[in-house]
Amino acid sequence: MSSSPFNITIGQQYQGLLERIVLCFLSTGPACFFLLINGILMFSLRSKPVFRYTCRYILLYNILVADTALLIVTQVLFLLAVGRVKITYAVCGTITTMANLTSGISPLTLVIMTLERYVAVCYPLRHASIVNIKNTVVAIIAAWAVSTLNNVTRNLFLIEYPYEKFGKVLMKDYCTNIGWIPDSLCDDYDRAYNAVVFVSASITVISSYTGVVIAAKAASTDKASALKARKTLLLHLVQLFLSLAYTLYYPLLSALAKTVQRIVFAWVQSVIYMLFIVLPRCLTSLIYGLRDQTVRPVLLHYLFCRWKLSVEPATC
Repeated sequence: MSSSPFNITIGQQYQGLLERIVLCFLSTGPACFFLLINGILMFSLRSKPVFRYTCRYILLYNILVADTALLIVTQVLFLLAVGRVKITYAVCGTITTMANLTSGISPLTLVIMTLERYVAVCYPLRHASIVNIKNTVVAIIAAWAVSTLNNVTRNLFLIEYPYEKFGKVLMKDYCTNIGWIPDSLCDDYDRAYNAVVFVSASITVISSYTGVVIAAKAASTDKASALKARKTLLLHLVQLFLSLAYTLYYPLLSALAKTVQRIVFAWVQSVIYMLFIVLPRCLTSLIYGLRDQTVRPVLLHYLFCRWKLSVEPATC
């Protein structure tokens, strides 16, 4: 006895609903876990005066805030895409603008942290006067200002579109960073901006690493401090690659959407989301936190839910 078209339709709808539930669970579970780790690390960095008044920990906290916000926003976008929920252009624009704003903070802050290590090794006598709380706050504000200016420039591509319709018109497909601004010039601008940031940051890290290597050969330089700084700068280079993985997410999805079936694309999207969004935004700060001799005991302490601890600054 053959099945009726009605039963086949119901079965397909049930299968599609089950797949969306599984995809949401597979992405939300790890995202919540990493958000918990980021939250504990942020709490650890605000729990002791040694963290609150040391410049490199303030910079690390800034990366954590931006990465945590980006992870929350991208998780919302992913759930909307998996659930095939269509929203208005205005809501999509607000969410994607927040994602773009926070995604640009990590590479810019890593550049600042690289320069801080360079000054600490190459100009140790001037380090305290150059790298202080005031200058660190100014540098953080500058990083947010550059990222904000980038978003304002991107949104200028919407001038030719009618604003009065944005608040009411639903998007034709799910909300993405690319679909929000239907202009090929914006894609070219994004590629150019990301290339400039990546090349500039890479040159800064490599130049600082070279300067530290040269300074390490000097007799007046602390060899142990120089070796530690070299390892830190290499770590910053790895973190830079991880933080810029977000820029490959939507172009890769757009390319795959044209070549694979929608059912396969949903699973591929979940894997790409975990590899390019969730893991980099957690590993970027977690690796630094576990490697630092002062942060590591406090982080592990709070991870195991023990709340009474006195922390002294680690020897440099």
